[in-house]
Amino acid sequence: MKVGFIGCGNMATAIINGITSNNVINGEDVYAFDIYAPATEKLKESLNINVCNCEKDVVSSSDIIFLAVKPNIQASVLNTIDGEIGDKLLISIAAGKTIDFIESNLKCKAKIVRVMPNINAKVSEAISAYCFNDLVNDEDKNNVELLLNGIGKVLCLDESFFPLFGVIGGCGPAFAYMFIDAMARAGVKNGMKKSDALMIAAQTVLGSAKMILESDEHPWQLIDNVCSPGGTTIEGVTSLQADGFESAIHNAVDKALDKDKKL
Repeated sequence: MKVGFIGCGNMATAIINGITSNNVINGEDVYAFDIYAPATEKLKESLNINVCNCEKDVVSSSDIIFLAVKPNIQASVLNTIDGEIGDKLLISIAAGKTIDFIESNLKCKAKIVRVMPNINAKVSEAISAYCFNDLVNDEDKNNVELLLNGIGKVLCLDESFFPLFGVIGGCGPAFAYMFIDAMARAGVKNGMKKSDALMIAAQTVLGSAKMILESDEHPWQLIDNVCSPGGTTIEGVTSLQADGFESAIHNAVDKALDKDKKL
């Protein structure tokens, strides 16, 4: 399997690093082009990928092509590669660009997958959603999941839910960072070094997320498991509830979703 990347910004670089370091494919099977040459040269030095001279070279050399350019130039790039795509699989990671938009900017009938990864791809712990058009077959879907599993976990999702996924999966890391930092600052307030408090808070959230993903128990059952009668945890939990913790999260999601609709 030969995988191409048109555009090598932060997300494309994270995907390339993830799929090669996790042995999904070898660097020699990656083909990339970016108008900013140092982006691809750096990947060639570290992973021995193939650097292409233009967008068309990426398409002709690859079986699967990640279209990882900025949304505002995607239409132009699609026009450039239109005649080269054939039966190859085109994966777009451009935010906000729907499958209908991609199809409307191509004269050819292409197999198209839309993917939305998140920033945690940088540490191979992303959650990525994907959807596809009618030309995509089961083998294509398997290949998409194989590649995306190289940077974390993957979910097939109806495209109508992509704006909401963009908030929960895309904005969510920032919300989680805020919670971790708030916990750490509370530690500092009570006399602990920030570095120690930050490590404790971050590892606690990491482990708690792993518990939810790997346990069959509902999150509230896990909460109850930690809350001893009359103990410190239930005191903190009821304080969070009284201060509107859950409502604040709901409001943040709703506000971000409303903003997305206006963009």
